[in-house]
Amino acid sequence: MNPIVTGSAITLKESDYERLQATIEHHESPQADALDEELARAETVPDADFPEGIVSMHSRVTFEDIDTGRETTVTLVYPQEADVAQMRVSVLTPVGSALIGLSVGGEIEWPLPSGQARRLRVTSVQQDESFI
Repeated sequence: MNPIVTGSAITLKESDYERLQATIEHHESPQADALDEELARAETVPDADFPEGIVSMHSRVTFEDIDTGRETTVTLVYPQEADVAQMRVSVLTPVGSALIGLSVGGEIEWPLPSGQARRLRVTSVQQDESFI
């Protein structure tokens, strides 16, 4: 099941959009299809004009589980850069494809197999300096 994102269009850097399109072309999987669906609703912005507070590639994102108040911080990366030990989450994971393009305050609702849902809210976004 795909997550439900509160809001409509997402905002992406032009360079991220182009590289993500190439990533999708090289991965035949349900995760790539989910990312493709996210990109279909994207508005692209020139990199130099990209506003702060929006999740882009190599962003360090903190999100809160709305129901428990638990916060988690991850860095959104390309598949070959993923590393669970360093909390580097691939954009091809369900949470990665759902986070891309969301702004601070944006929410994701995760359907669970039990029929309930888990709700996440983006609380902060920063560029991960190790990728600069």
